[in-house]
Amino acid sequence: MSNISDAHVKVHFRMEVDEDGWPPATVESLWAVDLRDGTVRLDNTPWFVRGVASDDIVKVEVDDEGLWWVGETVRASGNCTIRLIVLRDGGSRAARQTVLETFHRLGTTGEGIEQFRMVALDVPPTADLPRIRKLLEHGEAQGWWHWEEGCVTAAWTASASD
Repeated sequence: MSNISDAHVKVHFRMEVDEDGWPPATVESLWAVDLRDGTVRLDNTPWFVRGVASDDIVKVEVDDEGLWWVGETVRASGNCTIRLIVLRDGGSRAARQTVLETFHRLGTTGEGIEQFRMVALDVPPTADLPRIRKLLEHGEAQGWWHWEEGCVTAAWTASASD
């Protein structure tokens, strides 16, 4: 995420919790840049929301309490959102940082959160998608993490056959 400025607002996504209690909340808030035309550009990687990624442009509506609620995506950024639950070393801070650094070398950015032993990766279209996917699959096979696709592109899907 870039530095917070006066143009930044918190936007909120409504989420449905599944039968397993996941995600662990019914609302997720993300930082976004107000484009002043009823849309915002998402400015951090979602932990739980599906179908959006950093830099996507989305419609927003402000409710009576001044909360900004996200509607439909106006323009997808081409970024992917990949989330990992880190198992190695109990998902320690060091283990999460190692995951972030490893994937950063392949062109991603991201952040970790202790509470769920998670790492959320922002994968731009310029990243090495086939190598990222192979590493994700290898790490899961080794028991280092579980991973899921939060938001993917056609290029990401095509990288499965590379």
